[in-house]
Amino acid sequence: MGKRRLFISTGEVSGDLQGAILIESLFAQARLQGIELEIVAIGGPRMAAAGADLIGDTQRISSIGLLEALPHLMPMLLLKKQVERYLEAHPPDLVILIDYIAVNTPMGSFVRQRFPKVPIVYYIAPQEWAWSINDKNTNAIARITDRLLAIFPEEARYYEGHGLPVTFVGHPLVDRIATFPSREAARAELGIPPEQIAVVLSAASRQQELKYLVPRVFAAAQQIQAQLPQVKFWIPLAIAEFEPLVRSFVEQYGLRAEILPPDQGKTVLAAADLAIAKSGTINLELALLKVPQVVVYALNPITAWLGRHVLRFKIPTFACPVNLVQMQPVVTELLQEEMTPENICQAVMVQITPEARARQRQGYDAMAEALGKPGVSDRAAQEILLMLNGFSQPSA
Repeated sequence: MGKRRLFISTGEVSGDLQGAILIESLFAQARLQGIELEIVAIGGPRMAAAGADLIGDTQRISSIGLLEALPHLMPMLLLKKQVERYLEAHPPDLVILIDYIAVNTPMGSFVRQRFPKVPIVYYIAPQEWAWSINDKNTNAIARITDRLLAIFPEEARYYEGHGLPVTFVGHPLVDRIATFPSREAARAELGIPPEQIAVVLSAASRQQELKYLVPRVFAAAQQIQAQLPQVKFWIPLAIAEFEPLVRSFVEQYGLRAEILPPDQGKTVLAAADLAIAKSGTINLELALLKVPQVVVYALNPITAWLGRHVLRFKIPTFACPVNLVQMQPVVTELLQEEMTPENICQAVMVQITPEARARQRQGYDAMAEALGKPGVSDRAAQEILLMLNGFSQPSA
């Protein structure tokens, strides 16, 4: 049998990270089975570094919200056409979709119509199980998916309840966290003295977040700095090109802060005493590292108003992945109007106390147990290779 071609579709910084982890396991498991793989993808630089041939870079055309998506609409349509032409000329043997519902459901529909016998795996499915206001998106996912690899227990239950073949593999960060340095090694590498309180500010992996999150987070940091003279802020960049604007905010708010390139993100998270972080994958990384955190997020106020009053969208009980794992309030979430500098500062000052830190770590321990055992990415890769060879395990 000749080389087998996989096509992977994802977007954003977190999708690029999860895609890269999966690609490494796919190549490793394929070598063990004597399978020669070619992986083509739309994603980002981490996936390219892991061995994928990128058809297009999706990191900078992702957004959350109605108005926020408009500038990216034409680039997305052009990318979709580009990918369709590529797949027509180079048909895949299997397709893997990772999150990114705005692009992946149309992409999956194209593959299903044009290549009806090509299996489609959805890995890290959109969080319809937490955010859905109706079954429209869930049904669209069901129509294009031959097997869903679930990373959250509640995700597995939800999609099984809607008739999808599901395998719970666990969360890939369970494996990734083992590659982080120890707290002691990380603080030594960054030169953080024992008496310094290191607070991570991680608020932007999308362009819109530079406008709606960063100013409020940095204003809160200014207030925290006034109350904690021993604090220093550490700002890991998700995207290197954000550095000039982030630096201008640091100067504007007079912060004692260090800006770090993306490749030092793991080190600074491991070294942190506390983090103010936007809702997303980073929350799980911090939880698995047992770093206390305050979680924030806000959209364009017009988008939020349209969602509430026109689309009748209701914010679910929780938004942060850490709280979603077991539907328990492990970390403080400050969303939309609640995300004020004063509220952020107050939450940090509460969370930095020994009692609050101990409570949060207990919640982290319970959450970590629900994320599955090590070997997640290998299990996902094995399931994908089984489907590639024409077999599929029963749902678990």
